[in-house]
Amino acid sequence: MNDASLPDDQTLTNLFTFLEQAGDLKDTLRSGFTNAGSQESTAEHCWRLGLMVVVLEPYLHGYDISKMLKMALIHDLGEAVTGDVPAIHQTGDPTARREAERRALENLTAPLGAEIGTSMRSIAAEYDEGLSREAAFMKGLDKLETIFQHLTGNNTADIDYAFNLTYGETWTRDHPLLARLRTHIDAMTKARLADAALSG
Repeated sequence: MNDASLPDDQTLTNLFTFLEQAGDLKDTLRSGFTNAGSQESTAEHCWRLGLMVVVLEPYLHGYDISKMLKMALIHDLGEAVTGDVPAIHQTGDPTARREAERRALENLTAPLGAEIGTSMRSIAAEYDEGLSREAAFMKGLDKLETIFQHLTGNNTADIDYAFNLTYGETWTRDHPLLARLRTHIDAMTKARLADAALSG
């Protein structure tokens, strides 16, 4: 590899500017709690969503795994600026919230230049629209990761486990693999609800 194929100093400065700003996702908190009882960050959610793609890859014949991993990393990146609104608290027009995240992502990726920035925004837009099979699958998997975190985290006493049983149904009912995962996770939710009823 010769020097001409490597990024110049200004490009590196721009890349690190983006990475620094994107790092705010590590401090963007969600409603779930980790195994140790810390409040989960959006960055942690994105990491495990990507990990789920990796472990499910043998069952995803013909899917663009590279694109799906990019979606896992990028789909909530705008929340580094806008913050996260838990699904249970979302009200009003969801279009306005998505537009705010789109603008935030556009600003975040501006230092990256046309090629990288445009590619990232295109991946995020494809995910948001949910029309490609990769995007539709990832939207469903995103819901399931969220439910799974609610089930397995060291949560506060007031968590509403029953909400899990209807959350994301639209995105998880049609694909056979997502439906299979959903059935298993729903069984976990029902067991958690039964335990709560016995101890309450």
